[in-house]
Order: sequence, then structure tokens, then C-alpha cells
Amino acid sequence: MNALETLKTYFGYDTFREGQEKIVEAILANRDVLAIMPTGAGKSICYQIPALMLPGITLVISPLISLMQDQVKALNDAGIHAAFINSSLTENQISKALYLAASGRYKIIYVAPERLENYEFLEFARNVEISMVTVDEAHCISQWGQDFRPSYLKIVEFIKNLPKRPIVSAFTATATEEVKNDILCTLSLADPEVVITGFDRKNLYYSVENIRRKDEFIMEYIEKHPTESGIIYCATRKNVDNLFELLFKRGVPVTRYHAGLTNETRKKNQDDFIYDRTPVIIATNAFGMGIDKSNVRYVIHYNMPQSMENYYQEAGRAGRDGENSQCILLFSLQDVMIDRMLLDNKDFSDVDEEDEYLIRQRDIRRLQTMEGYCKTTGCLRNYILEYFGEKTSGPCDNCGNCHREYHEVDMTAEAKWVVNCVAETRGRYGLTIVLGTLMGAKRARLRELRTDQYKSYGALSGHSEAELRTLISQMTEMGYLYQTQEKYSVLKLGDITPLKDENTRVIMRTYEEKEPDKKKKTQKAVRKRSTDALTSAGYDLFEILRKLRLEIAKEESMPPYIIFSDKTLIDMCVKKPSDEEEMLNVSGVGANKLKKYGQRFLEEIQKFCTERPGVTLSMTEEGEE
Repeated sequence: MNALETLKTYFGYDTFREGQEKIVEAILANRDVLAIMPTGAGKSICYQIPALMLPGITLVISPLISLMQDQVKALNDAGIHAAFINSSLTENQISKALYLAASGRYKIIYVAPERLENYEFLEFARNVEISMVTVDEAHCISQWGQDFRPSYLKIVEFIKNLPKRPIVSAFTATATEEVKNDILCTLSLADPEVVITGFDRKNLYYSVENIRRKDEFIMEYIEKHPTESGIIYCATRKNVDNLFELLFKRGVPVTRYHAGLTNETRKKNQDDFIYDRTPVIIATNAFGMGIDKSNVRYVIHYNMPQSMENYYQEAGRAGRDGENSQCILLFSLQDVMIDRMLLDNKDFSDVDEEDEYLIRQRDIRRLQTMEGYCKTTGCLRNYILEYFGEKTSGPCDNCGNCHREYHEVDMTAEAKWVVNCVAETRGRYGLTIVLGTLMGAKRARLRELRTDQYKSYGALSGHSEAELRTLISQMTEMGYLYQTQEKYSVLKLGDITPLKDENTRVIMRTYEEKEPDKKKKTQKAVRKRSTDALTSAGYDLFEILRKLRLEIAKEESMPPYIIFSDKTLIDMCVKKPSDEEEMLNVSGVGANKLKKYGQRFLEEIQKFCTERPGVTLSMTEEGEE
């Protein structure tokens, strides 16, 4: 079988997605690969297809137990023999798995990086044919990545100790240019094929809500989306617990996840979410890396994350099936204070003193970038793409800012007063002092610093603090000002030459913030959901098939999305297969899944069509079935 036939037989897809075929071909040509692909782009297919076609075993190094278990379940369900080796197994179970692997039982073995130093595993690796070592979540190997794991550095030594160097492939969803180069260098990739498919997830709708009453917003959102699965991220355990109690008391089927819970509780709560027993989970960022649940329809951030990398990765857990999904960030100025506190208390015990200073500076810079995202009035999607080095060609018309009505206000005179104030401080003070001075605040600290003697003192007292913060944020983006990256950052003058030209204007875009319940719903989905093609009868069949999927999932002790994704069920409703040959034409139905589950789904479809003869299940945009 060639690569396309392997894809169809095992995974049920007729064609590769963008970038997949190029990666597969490079690996099959014995080339190393680094692939940077967004969440939901199908990274795992890129190494699983070659793993099936290469002669020996593929080792997949993965950071989280939950990821391994999900992937192995999905592979075995597709008829591919795979195993995982990590701390969730007993030593006897690991020995048995290695024995079966050495006997040719498994083509793909997932392994935790810590296991690479284990004597028994090293002996196994030296005595079998390893065709490829795949490094998943490859950004973990970079000290400049947001999830650096020292255990990942063991991969390099492990590969060197193998009798024959295998193909090395590395995959990640989040990598700036700096992190990309670090991965290439640290892993010593030989003449690699570097594939970057872009960071744009067109099915995700990004929005930022500047609000204080976050609990109310979340309650209203869940009430309007009661059947949808969602993740709500909070910065602290306390916020997770408080929000969980509130939603639980209101009757929302919700669970929670953070490091303060026991291992058993975390495992149970995670399974409840994955198996759709509780569609909503509230969690700290300890949750989610490697979670493969495809039907998460929304990700809400209760607090601002510490970096764009974290936000992109966490928000990207929505809509892995390609269906329209919401990524909502609830922002308040207190979030910046919480994040600064978390950075101040970050553990650097494993880091050299010199590196600690550089990493702290990097973390502060990332936090400032994230704050800029929350305050920008420009296109949110473009802000994310430009951060990751991707060129943009104009507003996306599919994010909260693109669908928000802004008013333009000329703030040139105010901007010049800000410049005067920062000049008077000689770049010695931070944002709080500058704001207090401009507003003429009666504070002992300002009298102590004698900023109440400045010409700029009270010059902008007629403006609100929020308005001036927005202005200063915009002036920073424009390069007129910059914030230093020390622990206690100060405001300094940037290039103010353009402001000396009387024709230069500083235009600030503002909008009136309203309470969520009064807010005009201007959001419009540019992309339709697959379910939009279904008629009411088609949606009835879709719900019947979802119930059948849940029934099978319980029998198999497996997450429902591993049986079939929502997208596959919708395609069944559209195509109405009447026999096994037609069922194989449904996207996502491979030979093994057809054999295991096909008949039961065919019977349900046949039963529905018999009971409702001639019923129209789907419509095209032109109105034809």
C-alpha cells in the first residue's frame, strides 16, 4: 500500500490535509522533519502513516500520559497495534509490552522522555530495529519554549546511543522563530524538511471581553450553549474552585481540574469530561496538554494567560474537528497583577543564574505581548499570526474586534502630554506613577517623588484611567514609548520624531463597553458549521447516531470521539449510506472501524429512513439535497 491507500484503509480519509503529504513523503525518503502545524491540523497522521510503512518500530516521545493513552486507544481502534510505556504501568506490564514489541507485535510505541534513561528500555532499544524517533510537543526541548522540560534533553543522548541513527521527526503547534531554531539545533536534525503550515485556525472565533462581572458572563454563555462541551481556564486554584461551586450550585454539569486535587480525583474528572459525562470543565493550565477531545465548542479564559504561546495552545483545544468554535478571553486589569505575581513566584531552582535573568526578561516580554492582545483594537487573529511571524493581508472579519463598532477619537494633544510626562520622569518610573501624575492624583508617593511639581501633573485629569491606559498601550504599539523588561518595568521614550510633525495624528479607537446581557450580538460566523447543512430531520438522525456512539463508547470504555467524530456522524447523515461499500465513502470510516461498528450505524440509518420515507436530511446552499 502507498501512503494514500494506508490513509484510507486505516483512517478513512480520501486525501491528506495541507502539509501532511509533504511531511509523509520526506520521512519515507529517510529525511528528518520538523513540522509546525496548528492544533487540529492532523500532526499525528504525519508520523503514524510512515510508521506503518517503515520496516521497524517508531518510538513516539510524548510528555503526558493522557495523550499517550488517547492516541494508543485511537490507533488500536483503527486496527493499528500500538502501546505506551509510562509510569501508569507496573514494571511487569512494561516488561511484557517490551517483550511483545521485540517480537514484532507493535509498530508504534509511545514513551515518556524519563523512560529513555531506564536500563531495560535502553537494552530493548539497542536490540530492535527503530526506524523513526518522533518527538511530539517538540517545543518542550527548548529553554525558550513556554513548556521547557529538562527531561526532553535526554532524547539527544538516547538517539546517539542507538546502534543506527533512525529518522528523527519533531512536531509542535507553537514555535516562534527563536524556538524553531532551538529545536533544530538541540535535536541536531540532519538536512531536515521544515514544514510550517501556518498558525491560522479559520474555524476559531477569537474575542476579548473587558468586563468585571465574569461569573455572570460565563453563566449566561453556558445557559445559551447548554449542550456544548467547553473548557474554562482560570489562573489560580482558588478561582477554579469558586467558579466550580457557583456553576455546580446552578445545576450545570461541570467538573474541575487542578494540581491541588488528588491524582485519582484529577483522573476521574478528566475522564468525565473526555467521555462527555460532564461537558464543562474548569481548570488551571495544568489541564489539557495532549487532550485529543475533538468536539470542544468553546474555550473561555477567566484570566489572561501569561504568554501568547500558552493562549494559542489552550484556546486551540477548541474545534479540533474543524467545526466553528469560540475562544473568549475575559480581561480585567487585575489579571496583569495576578500574572506578575505568578511570574515573581516562579521556581527557577533548576536554572543557571545567568539563564534565570534571560528567562525572566523573556517572561515579562511575553506578558506585555499578551496584555497588548487584550487591549488592541485591531484584528485579534492578525495579532496572533503576526506574533508567530506570519504575514497577514488585512482584517479577518471573523473575530470580536472585527465585529465591534469602534469610534475614532483624536488623542494627539493627550499623546503629547504623555510624552512630556515620561520625559519629565527621565524614564525612571513605571506606568502607575505616570498615570497618577497625568491625572493629578493626590498620593503621598507622587509628593515623595515630587512628580506633583511637573508641568504635566493633572494635565489629563479630565480623562479616565482606563482611557489613558489604552492611549499609552497604543503609543507603545506605535513605538513612541516602550516598557523595559526588568521585574519592575519603567516607561521610557521611544522614537517620538513623527510626533514633532504637526500633521501627525494619534487616533485612538474606542467603544462603549456594555454589560453582556445588553451587548449587541454583532458576531457573524463567516464559516458555517457542518450541522448547518442538516435539515431538522437530519439533525434528529444526528442525535440518534450520537446516542448510539455514546452507547458503544460505554461498552468499549472509550471516549466517544475515538469511535467516530461529530464530523463523521454528520457526513453519515448527509450521505445516508445503505451498505458497507457506501459507508466506506463516509469521511473518517476506515476498514477496521467499518468492521467493528459499521453494521450498527447502518441499521440505525436504515431504521430512520424506513420510518420517515422520502425525508430530506440535508440541504446544499442552493436548496438541493
